Amino acid sequence: MTQVALSDFRQRKDEHFRSGRGPISGDALANFTGLTYYPEAPEWRYALPLHAAEGTGEFSLETNSGERRFMELIGAVDVPLPDGGTHALQVFGQLGDDDRRSVFIPFRDLTSGAETYGAGRYVDAPLVQQDGAVTVMLDFNLAYHPYCAYSGGWTCPLPPLQNRLPVAVQAGERLPA
Repeated sequence: MTQVALSDFRQRKDEHFRSGRGPISGDALANFTGLTYYPEAPEWRYALPLHAAEGTGEFSLETNSGERRFMELIGAVDVPLPDGGTHALQVFGQLGDDDRRSVFIPFRDLTSGAETYGAGRYVDAPLVQQDGAVTVMLDFNLAYHPYCAYSGGWTCPLPPLQNRLPVAVQAGERLPA
């Protein structure tokens, strides 16, 4: 994604919130001036091979409301870390999606609770299929807070323990300063 495309994505998201179709209302909506983001960080953009999960079936994610959210565990990607290591993140899809074009990646990192929403953030990552291999186009610059970060009444899946990155991902949406 280019800087222009990222700027356009962020502008469209702000317009969506400003329209009242997002998670804020009342005084918060009247005073809304836009979401807060980290500067673009190209080093947090990856094309990663998908390691498909064995078998298929439901995976139960906890939510902020105590309910369970059922999704399909698609597999995992190995995210490169600044120290040279990697960390496997589980990737999910909607159950019954026969034409999957993207995956859902909930995650927490060392910014969670300080610079970003404490319960974590999400990334929706496109899939590219070529020659039988599947690549996940993971761009943390597109990381966003779930709606429950802005107001009550929303049920949001929480990242599983495996999706807790041991580094600070200073990319994507952040809390206001």
